[in-house]
Amino acid sequence: MQKLIEYRYQKALHHQLMKAADHSMLGIDVLVLIYHFAKVAEGDILEIGSFVGGSTIAAGLGARDSGRRKKIISIELGGRLKDHRLATRDIFKDLKKNLSRAGLLDAVTLINGSSFEERTITAVREIAGPGQIGLFIFDADSNVRRDIDCYGDKLAQGCWMVIDDYFSATEKGGPTRIQVDDLVSAGRLQPLGFYGWGTWIGRWLGSAIIFFYMQAASTESLMTLSWVGGVDI
Repeated sequence: MQKLIEYRYQKALHHQLMKAADHSMLGIDVLVLIYHFAKVAEGDILEIGSFVGGSTIAAGLGARDSGRRKKIISIELGGRLKDHRLATRDIFKDLKKNLSRAGLLDAVTLINGSSFEERTITAVREIAGPGQIGLFIFDADSNVRRDIDCYGDKLAQGCWMVIDDYFSATEKGGPTRIQVDDLVSAGRLQPLGFYGWGTWIGRWLGSAIIFFYMQAASTESLMTLSWVGGVDI
């Protein structure tokens, strides 16, 4: 919250992010946080569901202002959207156009397809190595768990996580909330708050927590053996 307030007083930057919000269904506070995470994150950026580029622009500006070289991978299926304030005949075409206008088209690797298609998975794996993603943005369908399971090995410890539609008036809200809550309960995600119209913000704890549980389970097993069979540990 403190960072959000600080950025609001950076008028030139906030104006840029407000312009990005013209191309996004995410709230302006979420875009500000995406900018901030892209700027401070150690590692690259993976976005699933860029739509026409509002969040991609925010991430691109943050990565650029970090002064460090960061890869930005953005996956968008494309298609068309009718009867909406952001209606478009060609989502992917408008995504490229908006990134070009922001001067960020060359800074982003765009993948036109579904996140779970084999060719998409292969493309991402060729660009990002294990533990190299420092910011993960999900604003696609209601199956965030599918993509976390698919790309989880690419996420760095403490990777910033932005997951939209945790609260939503659409049918995506319920399944998204259940999946995120399950990952939090399992100790794989750390919740930090809710912003915008219902976007979940947190961090990835998967690797360390799983390792801890494995170590704890192993220790518990040895203690049980010691008690039952007299094993010297």
